[in-house]
Amino acid sequence: MPRHVRHEAWIVLLLGALCVVTPFAIDMYLPAFSSIASEFHTTTASISLSLSTYFLGFALGQLLYGPLLDRFGRKRPLYVGLLAYIVCSIGCALAPTLNIFIALRFFTALGGCVAQVAAIAMVRDFFPVKESARIFSLLFLVIGLSPLLAPTVGSLLVAGLGWRWIFALLATIAAITLAATFALLPEGHQPDATVSLRPGFMINGFWKILKNPQFIVYTLAGALSFAGLFAFVSGSPLLFMDGFHLSTKAFGLLFAGLVGGFIGGNQLNVILLKKFHSRHIFAFALGSQAVLGTAFLAGTLGHLLSLPLMLVLLFPFLSCIGLTYPNSAALGLAPFTREAGRASALLGFLQTGGGAFISTGIGILGAGSVAFIMAGSALLAVALLGFSLPHLRHIVENRESESVVLH
Repeated sequence: MPRHVRHEAWIVLLLGALCVVTPFAIDMYLPAFSSIASEFHTTTASISLSLSTYFLGFALGQLLYGPLLDRFGRKRPLYVGLLAYIVCSIGCALAPTLNIFIALRFFTALGGCVAQVAAIAMVRDFFPVKESARIFSLLFLVIGLSPLLAPTVGSLLVAGLGWRWIFALLATIAAITLAATFALLPEGHQPDATVSLRPGFMINGFWKILKNPQFIVYTLAGALSFAGLFAFVSGSPLLFMDGFHLSTKAFGLLFAGLVGGFIGGNQLNVILLKKFHSRHIFAFALGSQAVLGTAFLAGTLGHLLSLPLMLVLLFPFLSCIGLTYPNSAALGLAPFTREAGRASALLGFLQTGGGAFISTGIGILGAGSVAFIMAGSALLAVALLGFSLPHLRHIVENRESESVVLH
């Protein structure tokens, strides 16, 4: 294997390890919802609020870390954030009340979100624009370990040791990731003393990024598409464990199988990018997602969805999101180099901020809201893209200096 290929594979693996910090923190404790609810004498829907606070902390933290990653380089903010994540995960394992547990989930996310923001920014640090969508798809191959392994591991820990050990394991995984980052990951961006941390400067920096038409169109459309995944993750314990009375182990296996569609979509994207542009793949996958989401909503309203039929619709729906996400991220970040950290943070904030809102709604409204969100968010994304594309004159996509002119 050529040296540059080995170097790329090593960088992708390390960035992937950073990217799984948050998915592990979410997926591993989903099978424990019923056990946590039982210990705290509450409902499963109430436990889903801990997912809402996690998404909220994840969204807000990214706005903080974006400027820090540009100002101090990538690695020093990573050290601070991952240490906070480890401490708060241990706190979750020891939480005596539900309110403390929910609060600690917020601060866990506030620290841990730096891992994903830094990893996404370092894609722009280490790889050219033309490679971005392919690298994002490869990252999702590593991220695929989370939905495939985390729920199963979580269900085994719940059955064997209790739900609190899940958070002890999350702290251990983060500690290993921190050590690998310190020892093996190169610095992707040298500190830039010209990046001010004054609130006014930070707000102006974010506003400048928001004024870029390509960023806002593909980030918002991608966020609306990605909202379908948040709806599925937040609502899956209610749909399958409460609705179909699946056991913890069965839920973990089913969840892993369904999210395999999301991972499969990401890997299909690597192949499709050899023949098609990111913008074309994104548009086709988004339209397909809207059709599938509408069918899922119609089946739900008509009480026509058996468990097998639900799985038949959900698998390709999640596969479409596997295609939309890497392409929307690549297209949204393509116009930026020096501001990559802040652009990555803003992209993540818009996506996970929507996730916090969605998971809170599902926690309050219950499983019946899942189908409405899955269909409605995809249809809104299609409408946004269809309205905006005629007004996008230049799309940076394939090469560092190339713009695609649309007429």
